[in-house]
Order: sequence, then structure tokens, then C-alpha cells
Amino acid sequence: MPQPYDEPFKKKIVRLRLEEGRSMRSLTEEYGVSKSSVVKWCNEFREECQSNPESQKDYDTMEAMLKLKKENEELRKENLFLKKAAAFFAKEID
Repeated sequence: MPQPYDEPFKKKIVRLRLEEGRSMRSLTEEYGVSKSSVVKWCNEFREECQSNPESQKDYDTMEAMLKLKKENEELRKENLFLKKAAAFFAKEID
């Protein structure tokens, strides 16, 4: 028999998945839930968003946060690369 999870726990897992972009594997290992449960909860949340404007707003916010976090990580990588390149060329001039 499946273990019953309360709504705040389910929403936390969905938020970690959608907003922070956590992998299924990390969520299943850390919280001891099955992959199918996470998928089911995410799908339920998406369906809820279609009928509830407040949930849609939360979903949109989560997606925007995830997009911004990914973009921020890419910019950090590019910045680090440019710093290394600048240091390399500065060393070559000396």
C-alpha cells in the first residue's frame, strides 16, 4: 500500500522539481519517494494550474525562476572563462 503524503510535502517536491530544477534521482534519493509519485504530483499541479489562476501564477513563477537560475549559471561559466582568458593574455603581454 502506498505511503500517504500530505499536500505541503507534495508541493515542496513539485517546487523543488519545477523551480529549482532538481533531478528525479536526487529527489527520490533524498526524500524516499518514487519517481512515479513525483511525476504524478507534477502532472496534478499542472492540471490544477489550468483551472486555478492562483496556481497558474505559482507555476509561471516557478518556471521563470528555473529559467533565470539556468541563465545565471551559464553567465557565471562565461564570466569565469573570460576571467581566465584575460589572465592568460595579460600574462602573455608581460
